[in-house]
Amino acid sequence: MSRIRAAFFDPTGQRYGIPTWPWRMAPPHLLTVRQLAAAGLRPGGQDVQAQVLWRSRRYRAPGGVRAAYLYDVRFALPKRTATARQLEALAKANAARRTCPTCGTDAGYVLPRHLGTCLDCAEATGVAA
Repeated sequence: MSRIRAAFFDPTGQRYGIPTWPWRMAPPHLLTVRQLAAAGLRPGGQDVQAQVLWRSRRYRAPGGVRAAYLYDVRFALPKRTATARQLEALAKANAARRTCPTCGTDAGYVLPRHLGTCLDCAEATGVAA
């Protein structure tokens, strides 16, 4: 194990306060929020169980160290599904965002907020220029 990886290896949590592993060395039962979501799960109210630390030059993280927080898959709950009424309300809201107030047609895309109308109406009135 390299020096950098060894600096982040703390499975007992004595050094960092919570169990810590280097990049790609965490146990398989600990997943990030995105990994849980990809599996159809959510943390379900549990606290952060561990973290993965790694050095990064790309992002200006404090000290060049980035962190990913891990949750135990054994305590994760299934993702909640939207009810029929919630999906209906979302469909109405999205339709309102696509409907041009000037010509009243569904543009097929979300209208730009800075124009307030569809692109055809904005071009016709000269607002887009």
